[in-house]
Amino acid sequence: MKAPLHIAVVWWMAPFAPAQSTRCAPVEGEYILAREFAAAVPAFASLAPEAPLAPSPKPSVRRVFRAFEVELLARKYSITVEGSADVCFERPTEALSRERVLEAMQEVLVNPEVHIEIVEVSQFPVPHGKLVFRKEGLGVPASPTSRAPVTWHGDVLMGEGHRFSIWARVILTSPVSYVVAASPIRKGEAISAGQIREESAIGFPALGNLAQSAPQVVGLIALRDFKAGAEIRLNQLTAPQEVARGEMVEIQVLSGAARLALTGKAESSGRIGDIITIRNLTSNRIFQARVSGKGKALLDTGHLHRD
Repeated sequence: MKAPLHIAVVWWMAPFAPAQSTRCAPVEGEYILAREFAAAVPAFASLAPEAPLAPSPKPSVRRVFRAFEVELLARKYSITVEGSADVCFERPTEALSRERVLEAMQEVLVNPEVHIEIVEVSQFPVPHGKLVFRKEGLGVPASPTSRAPVTWHGDVLMGEGHRFSIWARVILTSPVSYVVAASPIRKGEAISAGQIREESAIGFPALGNLAQSAPQVVGLIALRDFKAGAEIRLNQLTAPQEVARGEMVEIQVLSGAARLALTGKAESSGRIGDIITIRNLTSNRIFQARVSGKGKALLDTGHLHRD
């Protein structure tokens, strides 16, 4: 008697059906150890407990050893197993809790005046490990007074230098001070105290290179034009040059124990520590000296030589 068609189809497909899902044993380290394997297959208890047998699966991925793989592994270590079955391992994972995220962020900021509002966190499960958020992973809003959320990237440390990336969207606020242009400032201009003002607000605390006090910017050179009211950032400023091309320079010449002073004309510009080219006005010869102060340079004949 012929079997019904649907039974025949099930019989034919059986060899290709996936294995029944089994409860996986947890593994925490980089390798599945003999003691962890022995919990599922007792015959492996004859091995050293900490002996690594295979790499651990990645988070959220199961590592299933089919029965024939278990037998091959046992044979490798001269172990006899009877009635072997599939064995499954996985790294335990859990939902990323806002409480743990908040604690990790507070460890970095270490400032009781900073209020952290967590808007959203990673939704996927994360492995066990220490949560770490670093300041470098924190985004910065366009303005210090912006209340828009920023993304803060972090990691779960899993040991052996391995990390599992996580993120959170946060709003950080605290009392902040910042510097704005009180009047227009032109590119190349040295900023004076009358051209700026300090303002304060409740805003984003990690302001990156935004200038936060007048002494940080007074005397520096603007690298761009600033409109009145524009926020001033330190990367938009540069230190003034102590010697400018075309200026007269006082040069102190050192030659052993001898000291000599002369005046020359700067053929190039520089800041303290820079080597610049100077023209001797008497001989019209060119030499190099190191900038030592405003309108000053030092020539040590033991290190620098005439052209």
